[in-house]
Amino acid sequence: MSEQSFSHVDGDGKLLMVDVGHKTPSRRVAEAHCVVVTALDINSLPVSSQGFEPVVAARLAGIHAAKNTSQLIPLCHPLSLQNISVEVLAHSRGAEVRSTVVTVDRTGVEMEALTACSFAALSLLNSLLVLDPRASIEDAEVVSKSGGASGDWVRRGDDY
Repeated sequence: MSEQSFSHVDGDGKLLMVDVGHKTPSRRVAEAHCVVVTALDINSLPVSSQGFEPVVAARLAGIHAAKNTSQLIPLCHPLSLQNISVEVLAHSRGAEVRSTVVTVDRTGVEMEALTACSFAALSLLNSLLVLDPRASIEDAEVVSKSGGASGDWVRRGDDY
């Protein structure tokens, strides 16, 4: 592996928040996904007598988490988010969680998209474990991003 430096470390090895003040705000979009592996049919989950729906709760947890990413992940910038979308869909291995986050700001929203996806999956997993103790979360990854100086990017199946 070639010698590279992390953007959140200064020349003396101290952690720092990256200065993005010189950047021009632009529209930035990131999409992420993960899979909640379970033997349960996500479209047939029980609804509690009080109306609790695990998929609805998961979507709300993801949206709330994305809005609070800078409080959850050290050195992330607080961003003004214009849109957060979280979907929970049936998948051959259980459920796929997809998130899309949009901002017009000076830095990207990849961490916000991953946070939305991950927390939605954690919320769903919390509901499923009583019914399927083997349920797990896999494959959390950014699948695309657009905007900013580094341009657009889409994950291909052979990226790693």
